[in-house]
Amino acid sequence: MQDPADYELNTGREHAPEVHPDDGPPRKWIAAVVVLLVAALVGGYFLFRTKDQPPPAAADARGAQEGAEPVAPLGGEPMPGDVPPLEESDAFVRELLRHLSNHPKVAAWLATDGLIRNFTVVVTNISEGRTPSGHLKVLRPATGFSVLSEGGTLRVDPRSYERYNDLAAAVESVNPSGTAEIYATLKPRIEDAHRELGSRSSFDAHLERAIVQLLQTPVPQEPVELRPVGIGYGYADPRLESLTGAQKQLLRMGPRNVQTVKDSLREIARELGIPASRLPPP
Repeated sequence: MQDPADYELNTGREHAPEVHPDDGPPRKWIAAVVVLLVAALVGGYFLFRTKDQPPPAAADARGAQEGAEPVAPLGGEPMPGDVPPLEESDAFVRELLRHLSNHPKVAAWLATDGLIRNFTVVVTNISEGRTPSGHLKVLRPATGFSVLSEGGTLRVDPRSYERYNDLAAAVESVNPSGTAEIYATLKPRIEDAHRELGSRSSFDAHLERAIVQLLQTPVPQEPVELRPVGIGYGYADPRLESLTGAQKQLLRMGPRNVQTVKDSLREIARELGIPASRLPPP
Protein backbone atom coordinates (compact mmCIF):
# COMPACT_ATOMS: atom_id res chain seq x y z
CA MET A 1 0.00 0.00 0.00
CA GLN A 2 1.38 3.39 -0.96
CA ASP A 3 1.76 6.23 1.52
CA PRO A 4 -0.74 9.02 0.82
CA ALA A 5 2.30 11.27 0.50
CA ASP A 6 3.28 9.34 -2.63
CA TYR A 7 0.51 11.14 -4.42
CA GLU A 8 -1.04 14.57 -4.50
CA LEU A 9 -3.49 14.65 -1.59
CA ASN A 10 -5.80 17.22 -3.15
CA THR A 11 -5.74 16.93 -6.92
CA GLY A 12 -7.94 19.97 -7.35
CA ARG A 13 -5.31 22.43 -6.12
CA GLU A 14 -2.51 23.99 -8.07
CA HIS A 15 0.85 23.21 -6.54
CA ALA A 16 3.78 25.55 -6.10
CA PRO A 17 7.13 24.65 -7.68
CA GLU A 18 9.75 23.10 -5.47
CA VAL A 19 12.80 25.21 -4.64
CA HIS A 20 16.13 23.76 -5.73
CA PRO A 21 19.63 25.02 -4.95
CA ASP A 22 21.86 24.82 -7.79
CA ASP A 23 41.18 14.27 17.75
CA GLY A 24 37.54 14.74 17.67
CA PRO A 25 35.64 17.91 18.49
CA PRO A 26 33.80 18.25 21.82
CA ARG A 27 30.57 16.27 22.01
CA LYS A 28 28.55 19.36 22.89
CA TRP A 29 29.84 21.09 19.75
CA ILE A 30 28.72 18.21 17.55
CA ALA A 31 25.38 17.73 19.28
CA ALA A 32 24.50 21.34 18.59
CA VAL A 33 25.16 20.85 14.89
CA VAL A 34 22.73 17.92 14.92
CA VAL A 35 20.14 20.11 16.60
CA LEU A 36 20.51 22.64 13.80
CA LEU A 37 19.61 19.91 11.34
CA VAL A 38 16.50 18.82 13.21
CA ALA A 39 14.35 21.59 11.81
CA ALA A 40 15.15 20.34 8.36
CA LEU A 41 15.20 16.65 9.08
CA VAL A 42 11.80 16.44 10.74
CA GLY A 43 10.35 17.70 7.51
CA GLY A 44 12.62 15.59 5.45
CA TYR A 45 13.23 12.13 6.77
CA PHE A 46 9.97 10.94 5.38
CA LEU A 47 10.04 12.69 2.01
CA PHE A 48 8.06 11.29 -0.89
CA ARG A 49 7.08 12.60 -4.31
CA THR A 50 4.26 14.82 -3.15
CA LYS A 51 2.75 17.73 -5.04
CA ASP A 52 2.66 20.69 -2.70
CA GLN A 53 -0.29 22.81 -1.74
CA PRO A 54 -0.21 26.56 -1.17
CA PRO A 55 0.06 27.37 2.55
CA PRO A 56 -3.09 28.55 4.34
CA ALA A 57 -3.78 32.26 4.13
CA ALA A 58 -3.76 32.76 7.90
CA ALA A 59 -1.06 31.98 10.42
CA ASP A 60 -1.49 31.87 14.16
CA ALA A 61 1.99 33.01 15.14
CA ARG A 62 3.41 36.40 14.22
CA GLY A 63 6.80 34.90 13.52
CA ALA A 64 5.34 32.84 10.68
CA GLN A 65 4.05 35.79 8.72
CA GLU A 66 5.67 36.31 5.33
CA GLY A 67 8.40 38.92 5.53
CA ALA A 68 8.45 39.00 9.34
CA GLU A 69 12.07 39.24 10.43
CA PRO A 70 13.22 38.01 13.87
CA VAL A 71 13.37 40.78 16.45
CA ALA A 72 17.12 40.11 16.82
CA PRO A 73 19.64 37.99 14.91
CA LEU A 74 19.29 34.33 15.85
CA GLY A 75 22.24 32.62 17.45
CA GLY A 76 25.02 33.80 19.72
CA GLU A 77 28.69 34.54 19.26
CA PRO A 78 30.43 32.30 16.69
CA MET A 79 33.13 29.94 17.84
CA PRO A 80 36.73 30.87 17.02
CA GLY A 81 38.21 29.51 13.83
CA ASP A 82 37.32 29.51 10.18
CA VAL A 83 34.53 27.55 8.55
CA PRO A 84 35.54 26.18 5.12
CA PRO A 85 34.04 27.75 2.00
CA LEU A 86 30.66 26.38 0.99
CA GLU A 87 32.09 24.18 -1.76
CA GLU A 88 34.48 22.57 0.74
CA SER A 89 32.19 22.35 3.77
CA ASP A 90 30.88 18.77 3.38
CA ALA A 91 33.97 17.14 4.88
CA PHE A 92 33.82 19.59 7.78
CA VAL A 93 30.18 18.69 8.54
CA ARG A 94 30.78 14.95 8.09
CA GLU A 95 33.72 14.98 10.47
CA LEU A 96 31.68 16.71 13.15
CA LEU A 97 28.70 14.38 12.95
CA ARG A 98 30.70 11.19 12.54
CA HIS A 99 31.95 11.56 16.11
CA LEU A 100 28.44 11.80 17.49
CA SER A 101 26.39 9.03 15.95
CA ASN A 102 26.59 5.92 13.82
CA HIS A 103 22.80 5.92 13.45
CA PRO A 104 21.95 4.59 9.96
CA LYS A 105 19.76 7.60 9.22
CA VAL A 106 22.55 10.02 10.09
CA ALA A 107 25.07 8.00 8.07
CA ALA A 108 22.73 7.93 5.07
CA TRP A 109 22.33 11.69 5.09
CA LEU A 110 26.05 12.28 5.58
CA ALA A 111 26.77 10.20 2.48
CA THR A 112 25.05 12.81 0.32
CA ASP A 113 26.67 15.93 -1.10
CA GLY A 114 25.95 19.60 -0.51
CA LEU A 115 24.98 19.19 3.14
CA ILE A 116 24.73 22.88 4.04
CA ARG A 117 22.92 23.63 0.77
CA ASN A 118 20.59 20.72 1.50
CA PHE A 119 19.83 22.03 4.98
CA THR A 120 19.24 25.51 3.63
CA VAL A 121 16.84 24.57 0.85
CA VAL A 122 14.84 22.17 3.04
CA VAL A 123 14.36 24.82 5.73
CA THR A 124 13.39 27.36 3.07
CA ASN A 125 10.80 25.01 1.59
CA ILE A 126 9.33 24.16 4.99
CA SER A 127 9.12 27.87 5.85
CA GLU A 128 7.00 28.36 2.73
CA GLY A 129 4.74 25.44 3.59
CA ARG A 130 6.17 23.23 0.87
CA THR A 131 7.11 19.61 1.14
CA PRO A 132 10.82 19.55 0.22
CA SER A 133 10.32 16.57 -2.07
CA GLY A 134 13.47 15.27 -3.67
CA HIS A 135 15.73 16.22 -0.77
CA LEU A 136 16.84 13.69 1.86
CA LYS A 137 15.10 10.86 0.02
CA VAL A 138 17.76 8.53 1.40
CA LEU A 139 16.01 8.87 4.77
CA ARG A 140 12.70 7.50 3.57
CA PRO A 141 11.34 4.70 5.81
CA ALA A 142 12.14 1.20 4.60
CA THR A 143 8.61 -0.11 5.10
CA GLY A 144 5.44 1.11 3.42
CA PHE A 145 2.35 2.95 4.57
CA SER A 146 -0.70 0.87 5.48
CA VAL A 147 -4.40 1.56 5.87
CA LEU A 148 -7.11 -0.26 7.83
CA SER A 149 -10.69 -0.54 6.61
CA GLU A 150 -13.36 -1.16 9.23
CA GLY A 151 -17.06 -0.90 8.52
CA GLY A 152 -16.46 1.13 5.39
CA THR A 153 -14.22 3.61 7.21
CA LEU A 154 -10.59 4.03 6.21
CA ARG A 155 -8.03 4.95 8.82
CA VAL A 156 -4.28 5.04 9.22
CA ASP A 157 -2.84 1.79 10.51
CA PRO A 158 -1.01 2.71 13.75
CA ARG A 159 1.84 0.47 12.63
CA SER A 160 2.61 3.08 9.99
CA TYR A 161 3.64 5.46 12.76
CA GLU A 162 6.15 2.98 14.13
CA ARG A 163 8.32 3.59 11.07
CA TYR A 164 9.28 6.93 12.62
CA ASN A 165 9.83 5.91 16.25
CA ASP A 166 13.60 5.74 15.96
CA LEU A 167 13.75 9.10 14.22
CA ALA A 168 11.66 10.78 16.90
CA ALA A 169 13.82 9.17 19.58
CA ALA A 170 16.96 10.42 17.85
CA VAL A 171 15.59 13.96 17.83
CA GLU A 172 14.61 13.71 21.49
CA SER A 173 18.04 12.45 22.53
CA VAL A 174 19.94 15.46 21.21
CA ASN A 175 20.91 18.09 23.77
CA PRO A 176 20.10 21.50 22.25
CA SER A 177 22.58 23.39 24.44
CA GLY A 178 25.14 25.22 22.36
CA THR A 179 22.83 25.49 19.37
CA ALA A 180 22.99 29.29 19.24
CA GLU A 181 26.78 29.33 19.18
CA ILE A 182 27.00 26.73 16.43
CA TYR A 183 24.31 28.38 14.34
CA ALA A 184 26.24 31.64 14.54
CA THR A 185 29.40 29.80 13.52
CA LEU A 186 27.84 28.16 10.46
CA LYS A 187 25.60 31.08 9.51
CA PRO A 188 28.03 32.66 7.00
CA ARG A 189 28.04 29.48 4.92
CA ILE A 190 24.29 29.00 5.38
CA GLU A 191 23.72 32.56 4.19
CA ASP A 192 25.95 31.86 1.18
CA ALA A 193 23.69 28.94 0.27
CA HIS A 194 20.60 31.03 0.99
CA ARG A 195 21.72 33.78 -1.39
CA GLU A 196 22.05 31.17 -4.11
CA LEU A 197 18.29 30.64 -3.83
CA GLY A 198 17.67 34.31 -4.60
CA SER A 199 15.82 34.99 -1.36
CA ARG A 200 15.39 38.62 -0.32
CA SER A 201 14.86 37.88 3.37
CA SER A 202 17.37 36.60 5.88
CA PHE A 203 17.82 32.92 6.57
CA ASP A 204 16.99 33.70 10.20
CA ALA A 205 13.48 34.62 9.04
CA HIS A 206 13.10 31.38 7.09
CA LEU A 207 14.40 29.28 9.98
CA GLU A 208 11.97 30.89 12.40
CA ARG A 209 9.05 30.44 10.02
CA ALA A 210 10.01 26.80 9.41
CA ILE A 211 9.99 26.08 13.13
CA VAL A 212 6.69 27.92 13.56
CA GLN A 213 5.17 25.99 10.63
CA LEU A 214 5.99 22.69 12.30
CA LEU A 215 4.95 23.84 15.78
CA GLN A 216 1.55 24.77 14.33
CA THR A 217 1.00 21.17 13.26
CA PRO A 218 -1.80 19.72 15.42
CA VAL A 219 -1.28 16.48 17.30
CA PRO A 220 -3.98 14.28 15.74
CA GLN A 221 -6.40 12.24 17.78
CA GLU A 222 -6.59 8.58 16.86
CA PRO A 223 -8.03 7.01 14.87
CA VAL A 224 -7.04 9.25 11.95
CA GLU A 225 -9.63 8.73 9.22
CA LEU A 226 -8.81 8.90 5.52
CA ARG A 227 -10.77 9.29 2.31
CA PRO A 228 -9.88 8.04 -1.18
CA VAL A 229 -8.40 10.68 -3.48
CA GLY A 230 -7.53 9.34 -6.91
CA ILE A 231 -5.10 6.47 -6.38
CA GLY A 232 -4.06 7.79 -2.97
CA TYR A 233 -5.66 9.15 0.20
CA GLY A 234 -6.55 12.41 1.81
CA TYR A 235 -7.51 13.22 5.38
CA ALA A 236 -11.21 12.98 6.14
CA ASP A 237 -10.86 15.80 8.67
CA PRO A 238 -10.90 19.10 6.71
CA ARG A 239 -8.69 20.69 9.36
CA LEU A 240 -5.94 18.15 8.69
CA GLU A 241 -6.46 18.23 4.93
CA SER A 242 -5.98 22.03 4.93
CA LEU A 243 -2.49 21.81 6.47
CA THR A 244 0.55 22.71 4.41
CA GLY A 245 2.54 20.00 2.68
CA ALA A 246 5.33 20.31 5.24
CA GLN A 247 2.88 19.98 8.13
CA LYS A 248 1.28 16.91 6.59
CA GLN A 249 4.67 15.25 6.36
CA LEU A 250 5.23 15.79 10.07
CA LEU A 251 1.67 14.62 10.79
CA ARG A 252 2.44 11.23 9.25
CA MET A 253 4.84 10.47 12.09
CA GLY A 254 1.84 9.83 14.34
CA PRO A 255 0.55 11.56 17.48
CA ARG A 256 3.28 10.51 19.92
CA ASN A 257 6.13 11.22 17.53
CA VAL A 258 4.64 14.54 16.44
CA GLN A 259 4.52 15.68 20.06
CA THR A 260 8.10 14.50 20.67
CA VAL A 261 9.39 16.43 17.67
CA LYS A 262 7.42 19.55 18.56
CA ASP A 263 8.79 19.54 22.10
CA SER A 264 12.33 19.30 20.73
CA LEU A 265 11.72 22.07 18.21
CA ARG A 266 10.47 24.36 20.95
CA GLU A 267 13.73 23.82 22.82
CA ILE A 268 15.66 24.58 19.63
CA ALA A 269 13.70 27.80 19.19
CA ARG A 270 14.51 28.84 22.74
CA GLU A 271 18.23 28.18 22.28
CA LEU A 272 18.25 30.15 19.03
CA GLY A 273 16.71 33.13 20.78
CA ILE A 274 13.22 33.10 19.27
CA PRO A 275 10.89 34.79 21.80
CA ALA A 276 8.04 32.65 23.10
CA SER A 277 5.63 35.39 22.00
CA ARG A 278 6.51 34.62 18.37
CA LEU A 279 5.79 30.91 18.73
CA PRO A 280 2.46 29.05 18.80
CA PRO A 281 1.35 28.17 22.34
CA PRO A 282 2.30 24.66 23.55
